[in-house]
Amino acid sequence: MAMMKPHSPSCERNQAPILEQLQMLFADRRHVLEIASGTGQHAVYFGRALPHLIWQTSDLLPNHDGIHAWLAEAQLENVLPPLVLDVTEPDWPVTGVDAVFNANTVHIVSWPAVQRMFAGVGQVLLPDGLLCLYGPFNYGGAYTSASNADFDVWLKARDAQSGIRDFEAVCALAEAQGLRLLQDVAMPSNNRLLVWRKSV
Repeated sequence: MAMMKPHSPSCERNQAPILEQLQMLFADRRHVLEIASGTGQHAVYFGRALPHLIWQTSDLLPNHDGIHAWLAEAQLENVLPPLVLDVTEPDWPVTGVDAVFNANTVHIVSWPAVQRMFAGVGQVLLPDGLLCLYGPFNYGGAYTSASNADFDVWLKARDAQSGIRDFEAVCALAEAQGLRLLQDVAMPSNNRLLVWRKSV
């Protein structure tokens, strides 16, 4: 019996505004790695809307069945089955991508995992490649909204190592990998889309 597709309401809410940005950012891209594809909803939605892209899904193995369920229904030739990718591992199972996309991960995983993720991105992203990171961020150590402050309390109660990250700290990790901030786009629900370009 086919597995029921997992469903994320937040994916459904944010996919259209994210796509509006990716249509411009990824117009000249060819091969995108999505880190932590989660349910697989974003991959299907973006892959269908951006057929010129090869969209490579990835996640920890326990999430693969759900991603496969979405991909099996969508039958998109340009969206590839998930790779097993643990951002904390030194060797990633992909190289030579010209874009990396990730949504809502850096506030879930530990700070050392965020550091490892940026190191991994630095290894797999081609010169002139783009990194697009979606989620909530603090600026100058301050929350951008009361709802983000409440969300951070909820995150830390669930896992003390998680929490909304400081924009400045994340930018420092990017800069250490030769990534220069290109855009900081305000998104719905007090989220941001941060875009970096890797030096040539």
